Amino acid sequence: MADTQPVTELLPLSAPGSAVTDWAHAAQQLAESPTFWLATVRPDGRPHVMPVLGAWVDGALAVCTPGVTRKAKNLTANPQCVMTVNRGTLDLVVEGEAKLVTDEVGQQAIGDAFAAKYGWKVALREGTFFADNGSGLGEMPYSVFRVGPTTAFGLNTDQGFAVTRWRF
Repeated sequence: MADTQPVTELLPLSAPGSAVTDWAHAAQQLAESPTFWLATVRPDGRPHVMPVLGAWVDGALAVCTPGVTRKAKNLTANPQCVMTVNRGTLDLVVEGEAKLVTDEVGQQAIGDAFAAKYGWKVALREGTFFADNGSGLGEMPYSVFRVGPTTAFGLNTDQGFAVTRWRF
């Protein structure tokens, strides 16, 4: 999926004279961010938030996590999630739906992005994504999720106070 151009609007709580933040700039900031915060929902409805590594691949955020983790279990049961990041004067919030990536082409694209961004050693074997996360534990099987944005928000304090909403 290529990057789509969302419907963009400046929210009323922005300072007078503020300008919308361009989606291309926001997407670039997502691509360059080293870490994100991923919010998921536990089966009993309680929230769960963890820092994660992520990569911007074909218009979506990609997240890899061992399948035994709480976040992987939460995303499998309820794919609705939120990812946030602070990029200096721009805070970004991306709401979306996580989809498990099981096809080799999709996994390879995400593996390549993680290898380029983080220097991970990534391998695909029999439809399973393995990565060495540098923990010293060696390779672990990972669940690979693609979070396509449905709505995103940007709080830009670079020149005043501007809150932009993007709808996809």
